[in-house]
Amino acid sequence: MHDDRVHIERRIRRILDERLRPSVHGATAPLDLEFWEAPGEPVPVKEGLAASYGEAKPGHVWGPVWGTTWFHLTGTVPADWSGREVEAIIDLGFSTTGPGFSAEGLVMRPDGSPVKALHPLSTWVPITEANVDLYVEAASNPDMFAEGFGVPHGVGTAVGDIETADQEPRYRVRRVELAVFEREVYELVLDLEVLDQLMRELSTGDPRRWNILRAIEAGLDAIDPRDVVGTAGAAREALQPALEAPAVASAHRVSAVGHAHIDTAWLWPLRETVRKVARTAANVTQLMDAHPELVFAMSSAQQWAWMKQHRPAVWERMKEKVATGQFVPVGGMWVESDTNLPGSEALARQFVHGKRFFLDEFGIDTQEVWLPDSFGYTAALPQLVRLSGSQWFLTQKMSWNQIDKFPHHTFWWEGMDGTRILTHLPPVDTYNSDLSGKELAYAVRNYAEKGVANRSLVPFGYGDGGGGPTREMIGRARRLKDLEGSSRVEIESPSAFFRKAAEDHQAPSVWAGEMYLEGHRACYTTQHATKVGNRRSEHLLREAELWAATATVRTGVTYPSAQLDLIWKRVLTHQFHDILPGTSIAWVHRQARTEYAEIAAELEQIIGDAQRALAGNADASTLVTFNAAPHARDGVPAGGGEVAPVAPHSPTDLRDADAGIVLDNGLIRVVVDERGLITSAVDAATGREAIAPGSAANLLQLHHDLPYEWDAWEVDRHYRYAVTDLTQLEALTSGQREDGVAWIEIVRTFGASRVTQTLSLSPGAQRLDIDTEVDWQECEKFLKAAFPLDVRADVSTAEMQFGYVQRATTTNTTWEREKFEIPAHRYLHVGEPDYGVAVVNDSTYGHDVSRTVRDDGGTTTTLRLSLLRAPRFPDPQTDLGIQRVKYALVPGASLLDATREGHWINLPGRSVPGDRPVTPLVEIDESGIVLSSVKLAEDGSGDIIVRVYESLGVRCRSLLRVDAEFGSWSVVDLLERSLDVPPNLVQKTEEEGAFTVSLRPFQIVTLRLHRS
Repeated sequence: MHDDRVHIERRIRRILDERLRPSVHGATAPLDLEFWEAPGEPVPVKEGLAASYGEAKPGHVWGPVWGTTWFHLTGTVPADWSGREVEAIIDLGFSTTGPGFSAEGLVMRPDGSPVKALHPLSTWVPITEANVDLYVEAASNPDMFAEGFGVPHGVGTAVGDIETADQEPRYRVRRVELAVFEREVYELVLDLEVLDQLMRELSTGDPRRWNILRAIEAGLDAIDPRDVVGTAGAAREALQPALEAPAVASAHRVSAVGHAHIDTAWLWPLRETVRKVARTAANVTQLMDAHPELVFAMSSAQQWAWMKQHRPAVWERMKEKVATGQFVPVGGMWVESDTNLPGSEALARQFVHGKRFFLDEFGIDTQEVWLPDSFGYTAALPQLVRLSGSQWFLTQKMSWNQIDKFPHHTFWWEGMDGTRILTHLPPVDTYNSDLSGKELAYAVRNYAEKGVANRSLVPFGYGDGGGGPTREMIGRARRLKDLEGSSRVEIESPSAFFRKAAEDHQAPSVWAGEMYLEGHRACYTTQHATKVGNRRSEHLLREAELWAATATVRTGVTYPSAQLDLIWKRVLTHQFHDILPGTSIAWVHRQARTEYAEIAAELEQIIGDAQRALAGNADASTLVTFNAAPHARDGVPAGGGEVAPVAPHSPTDLRDADAGIVLDNGLIRVVVDERGLITSAVDAATGREAIAPGSAANLLQLHHDLPYEWDAWEVDRHYRYAVTDLTQLEALTSGQREDGVAWIEIVRTFGASRVTQTLSLSPGAQRLDIDTEVDWQECEKFLKAAFPLDVRADVSTAEMQFGYVQRATTTNTTWEREKFEIPAHRYLHVGEPDYGVAVVNDSTYGHDVSRTVRDDGGTTTTLRLSLLRAPRFPDPQTDLGIQRVKYALVPGASLLDATREGHWINLPGRSVPGDRPVTPLVEIDESGIVLSSVKLAEDGSGDIIVRVYESLGVRCRSLLRVDAEFGSWSVVDLLERSLDVPPNLVQKTEEEGAFTVSLRPFQIVTLRLHRS
């Protein structure tokens, strides 16, 4: 029996490959071919259509890297093909590695209207008229995975940037002709594929498997290999009994959702993503015409906006299918962003701008947050999802955990404030399913909720320029709708799935806290300059909105709402999960650096204009000092400005001692030894030493860094086993500035690199600042800065969006051990119940925390910042050159101290000439409540928007004062729509412009003050 089965399976493969699939397209006729090479960057469609074309033939060599070639195809359908289905077969020489990583093309009519896309697995184009006149905009994108271009565990090459890529043609036209489409043969291929794939997934003890095998055998017997077209119908009849057997009542239910995961940038630049989206949308809308049952979900409002801006003909087709319910906006975010690295307001604005786009354009309030491929998920997300007006969350990435299998597929995800949202991880473990029998059977086996629920979602379609769903996938879904031995497959929208899943699963399990991905940990560090640009942009936007809103309310100057809107969208786009994490080609990150510089210049102008309007007399001999941080600083209130500085603190003491150089400002005392390392840091309030005995802090450590694959993404735990402590000095100098700041400069060289660090202690400061400049010239190395601390910390506390997350420092379980590299925002804190130490930073995200027990019985908890990496793929020049980072040691720090100092290091004070003090527009009298944003309303009404959150993980009640005239007020969601909330959440007091705000731990509240 076994030999018979193997024989039949081999027979199936051969007949499919050698007889049936080649017979899907029968008689052929030639097409004439012309071409035009666009010079430089892609040209508008009208320009491409109007160009002067030259003659070309099959075999034509085309396509320098990142180039665009336009092809013109003309011909006539033979008269004797009348009444038959005809297709053009256009193979531009696609690579065979699959869709999305090769040349691609968009087929258009002479008027520029789209027909469909071309890629390696879809080379056909429907022909509906006798006279053929088609254009193809073909992109010669390099196959970054092919030999010579680099591989995930290899070396990126010069083709990753148009400025360094060669201009040699990469592709050769293989086939351009008309062909008769043999519908019956095509359907027979699908019949056999579905039955064959299902049969192979059934156990040998299942009678259904053998019934299918015999039916296939009968179908194959009915085929005449020399007359496939003539005998295809008989073969299909033989297969019908097997295809008509219904599924059992308990069969797993699959909601199949058409999808095409398109990375907003990755192994191609942003401009190419515009074209990938256009090709995919054209492909999908063409399929919808032929297959009305197709439902396609597309996320990322930015990608929709690109179509409206750059491809209006495609946009019109999309709108047409949105109206029919087939083309479905999902996600509710501007892009599928990373969620570990964006700051609080930025992550909130992903929802603001994403959801508003779909509301404005289609009146659709998206309900599902669609993030299948982001690299781990912050515990702040559930509350943000709910506050955006959405209710469901989907991801797939947690199936990538390297050690611990995530335990749920449909569950409640509980955020750090207690908000719960229904969440689904498709058990098919891919967002690019082809609806094969193998994948569907795996989804059923893998489904964690068997016995308590019976439904899952499968996103199907090729992504990244692969055109999305194919007609073959739709054909499989049709056959699998009700088929014995298989799950029941129904094509439907994500919202339909979630509604049914909620009914099907009445008591889901709960996952509380962050969803930490056991993988892609290097993304917290790779491409440091991109991360610097993001962090700086976020804080400049905070300042720009605060001061512009204050200036508008106080002086009547125009609020730059349109400009801020565009800047936010540019920043949000670059938070995509392959840009901000540092995993795109060199071209993407080069452009990001330019973009961030332009954004900074625009925001500095907005900030300066607003502050000058507020400060009064620009010719005054005095200065107004502004403080945008959410805590008062040096006598300047949060969100306000003071004329002339307060009396200076006593200067910091700088002296040489037997132990080394001593910095002492009366609040903290720091000792730096002859190696330039910190051997002591004592805060005066407790008199306690922060540095572990016998250890030295701010120790730069260099590791080998060659992960098992995916260079830019991964750091493996074995990197820690080879380390070089950088203790050799090239220079050590010290001094004191006129403002009383004492400093020590340390210069080291290692390998081909050079690092200069300036340690400074300011009068009145509770932290030691460390400014680091590295001329980074390493390859496959990882640079860390270590702080061995004399505390026994069971957990580390890392600032994340709208609060913090605590992670165990122990390694009792694999779940704890695998967090050997962790993300944090402005601070990372470790401590005992009555004493703590924090390290704050202005641009670093990656950290690690470990602990050891010393011979004296004490515990050393070592906190390390991840400063720089040097991966070679996909960008072989990652971070080479001058890199800067600033961080600071805060001994004796509470969580409030860490929060305050983290803001201050990122939001330094500003001064402009003037003589008018600026009282804060909004004040809060409780330090644990952070003022996240002060701005004017998105709708242009002039209403004031105030967003606050509780930052310390405690219940808190505070007085909030608004120094502006307003009428009514309301508590609103992120999109500034009124919410029904408990009456004690925000209450107006008898004091003019004052409210009481009562928050649970980490709760976010947005207040709208109506000024009209």
